[in-house]
Amino acid sequence: MDVETIGTASLGDRSYLVHDGEVALVVDPQRDLDRVEEVAGRLGVRITHVAETHVHNDYVTGGLALARRHDAHYLVAAAEEVAYSRHPVRPGDSLAVGGLTLTAVATPGHTPHHLAYVVSLDGQQAVFSGGSLLYGSVGRTDLVSPDRTVELTYAQYHSARALAAQVGAAATLHPTHGFGSFCSSGPASGADASTIGEQLRTNHALTDPDEQHFVTSLIANLSAYPSYYSHMAPLNRLGPSAADVSVPSPLSPSEVLARLDAGEWVVDLRSRVAFAAGHLRGTVGFEYGTSFATYLGWTLPWNEPVTLLGSESDIRSAIRDLSRIGIDHPSTSFATPSAFADVVSYPIRSWDALAEATSPVVLDVRRPEEFASRHITGALNIPLYELLDRITEIPAGTVWVHCASGYRAGVAASLLHRAGRDVVHLNAEWSEIHGVPTT
Repeated sequence: MDVETIGTASLGDRSYLVHDGEVALVVDPQRDLDRVEEVAGRLGVRITHVAETHVHNDYVTGGLALARRHDAHYLVAAAEEVAYSRHPVRPGDSLAVGGLTLTAVATPGHTPHHLAYVVSLDGQQAVFSGGSLLYGSVGRTDLVSPDRTVELTYAQYHSARALAAQVGAAATLHPTHGFGSFCSSGPASGADASTIGEQLRTNHALTDPDEQHFVTSLIANLSAYPSYYSHMAPLNRLGPSAADVSVPSPLSPSEVLARLDAGEWVVDLRSRVAFAAGHLRGTVGFEYGTSFATYLGWTLPWNEPVTLLGSESDIRSAIRDLSRIGIDHPSTSFATPSAFADVVSYPIRSWDALAEATSPVVLDVRRPEEFASRHITGALNIPLYELLDRITEIPAGTVWVHCASGYRAGVAASLLHRAGRDVVHLNAEWSEIHGVPTT
């Protein structure tokens, strides 16, 4: 038995292809299917089964499209209400995937009908735990409904323990979440690999003997999650198509201006430093990188038209990333600011400059828990994902905006500048702050 990992660092998730040398099972595939099919082709295996551990809240699944493309069995919990035909799986069900044996285990908590899959061959065991047992922690339990969070947190505690008890200590563990995903909770680790035995020694869901303490502490530490999550499960229940990651014909500069005149979002993918130095008036800066899709989907209004400006390479990557969260077919342009007459800029400064400023308006766009741990005395905290709705709360004057690394502050500065505010982008590491009073 061999397990191939297909990571999606931009969302903090992993998909898996497990095979016996001839046939393969794919677990929790992302929507851009070419990555999965490349692995299967390289290994020379046939995809005969595709399994979902749960109806995902943080990305649009590729499971149905992959199963249909390969005429594979699509395994989804029988208790889930979905709008498509699938192979309904119930806890305890066991089926053959070539030489592999797959057994479904009830693991409610992250979602009510969550399943884990234990796959075995010749004494080897691999556990595909989805959003149940993660490396060091478990999946968060507040995504379904605030009214069910307590109930699901108790269930998560018992599910993690029941799953660990069902397999041997040598069983390898393969969670979907926990690698930077906001679907994880508590002290989730970004480790590359683990076993059930290791988790029995290190995972707080398995080492904390006090159920009530576990429940209370996990709920107390749940933080905000991306707003686009609310749209993922409904899309997944309908049965999404495969992603279209092709790059459309680029817009002309005049067409870009027309979109700006219509009030649409035109997103510049260049570095935050390049954007500050000169950009087309009315555009917003989301530097392309690992956090791009998460923060764009979390910050901009859902389902409004988006146009991407940048290099062909960045645009191609951005289209793929956005498709994973259900933002399809953005318009594109390879035009640079030099193609436009109305180019504007704003300054980037350091902590030293802030220390010398007189009565500055300081905006901290970190999350509330980051702000609570330590912040600049007198700073206003509006998390980036709330900025568009709360922009009128910011006092008059030039706004000095910062975060933990400069990335979120770059986005915030661009949104403020688009709204007509004078801004200074503090493109600095919070860990290196100096010369400024903090609380």
